[in-house]
Amino acid sequence: MDSSNPSKYSIEFFPPRSEVGESKLDTVHAELGKLNPDFFSVTYGAGGSTKSGTQQIVLRYQAAGSRCAPHLSFGGSNEEELRQILQVYIDAGIKRLVALRGDMPSGVGAAVQHSYANELVEFIRAETGDHFHIDVACYPETHPESNSYASDVSFFKDKVDAGANSAITQYFYNPDAYFRFVDYCQAAGIDIPIVPGIMPITNYANLARFSASCGAQIPRWLNKRLTGFGDDKEGLRQLRYRCSYRIV
Repeated sequence: MDSSNPSKYSIEFFPPRSEVGESKLDTVHAELGKLNPDFFSVTYGAGGSTKSGTQQIVLRYQAAGSRCAPHLSFGGSNEEELRQILQVYIDAGIKRLVALRGDMPSGVGAAVQHSYANELVEFIRAETGDHFHIDVACYPETHPESNSYASDVSFFKDKVDAGANSAITQYFYNPDAYFRFVDYCQAAGIDIPIVPGIMPITNYANLARFSASCGAQIPRWLNKRLTGFGDDKEGLRQLRYRCSYRIV
């Protein structure tokens, strides 16, 4: 373990959509950089909707000395465009990618065929060899489109077999779900690191809505505790502080 960074973790950013948001993100990046995360990842948006914003943020923070891992999907790009994106990242010294199937933009639906994450991993490996460390996604409480727990793990294994180096889970609030998932994956022959995803609770109404769509369950005890907060950010901040104090 690196003694200068004993706790390995990453921090995920969403590309800003305005100059004000960009300025705020620069401030946040500067502050969180003091914690020496292993890397910053930057999301891609449904159908590649934040493609240019993702690349802009990644290249700027990488040039500033941060280790960055852009999210990447086939959404909104053909193979030649992806080759160009990969070359830009190689030229910038980026060594890590988060390869995802990605969501399609609202209203597109089944009119556009999805390209799966294992196909993207295969493509990246064919084009760039072992240049990139590739992270993929996995779901301790199963992907909302999966038919079963076993099929979900099987799809995850396809990504691993295609060349993924490690995985980051969808966020969860039930630790047992994560540990059961890891045990099941190991029994299925999956031996790459499976890093737990963490979602800080800053707005309960938004969290509840997003969790319903992505398959992350909010335990009953936590739901009951948080229901009354709504968008009360200060109340949630005080609750997080009290919980952290008790844990320590």
